[in-house]
Amino acid sequence: MSLQSLMFRCKAGKSDRKRDAIIPLPAGITECRNIAYGPYGKSNLLDVYYPNGTGTPLPTIVSIHGGGYVYGSKELYRRYCMDLARRGFAVVNFNYRLAPKWKFPSPLEDTNAVLHWVHKNARRYFLDPGRIVLIGDSAGAQLASQYAAIFTNPDYAKGFSFSVPPIRLRALGLNCGMYDMAARAAAERKGLVLDYLGKGLPADDPRFLVLEAVTDRYPPAYITTACHDFLRECAEPMYRFLQDKGVPCAWKCYGSPENHSVGHVFHVNITLPEAIACNDDSAAFFRQFL
Repeated sequence: MSLQSLMFRCKAGKSDRKRDAIIPLPAGITECRNIAYGPYGKSNLLDVYYPNGTGTPLPTIVSIHGGGYVYGSKELYRRYCMDLARRGFAVVNFNYRLAPKWKFPSPLEDTNAVLHWVHKNARRYFLDPGRIVLIGDSAGAQLASQYAAIFTNPDYAKGFSFSVPPIRLRALGLNCGMYDMAARAAAERKGLVLDYLGKGLPADDPRFLVLEAVTDRYPPAYITTACHDFLRECAEPMYRFLQDKGVPCAWKCYGSPENHSVGHVFHVNITLPEAIACNDDSAAFFRQFL
């Protein structure tokens, strides 16, 4: 593992533990914990959350956690995903294989395996495979945006070894992400990016040309960022790009220059007023397409 990735893990872990220590678990939610969806042990476990008393299938959010491809787990997104469930969704929150041990496209393979699991287990967990929303933040937003391109573009999907499941991907939530994979691969073949992509893949690998694979069949997307998000500059260009493609989309920057607590992946801290507003806005956008 690169020094950059190691430092990132340490800094992010300290920050996330501090955040979660003061946030109670949301009430009124049924949890189904640590369900295996694939063969890779703890890296292939998921949770499902839905409101207590649920008896019929609910529109289903599948959440891809962030962490620069080298860090993160479903445990760090437990409170956030349970809070989304309070808004009337079933939510699937999962671990995936991390770099540097596991390289590209392992997280995409795992995301696909989760969605196959959703299709096969929908009835048992009140999931609706006909009303799926895929969300992610930071690296998870990049993964969500790329998986959506694979799902909606059969020619692009030929570059990957898996087949997508028979579900309906109705919308995307892209939070604090980076979306031009080709540009990032060419510019930053070091640190986190190198740990994820490895040394053997050329920067012009066609699988990195995610934006070129976007068509007008791409799912409607709600794109968020914050005043103090270090990836803030990626949000509006993605919105403009999708607009030009004819994809229904919206974007919003939350917070203010004076409030430094509203930064990268702020929406996971469900106690922040800006996070509450962001998650409410996201849910409202999703409902338009469910």
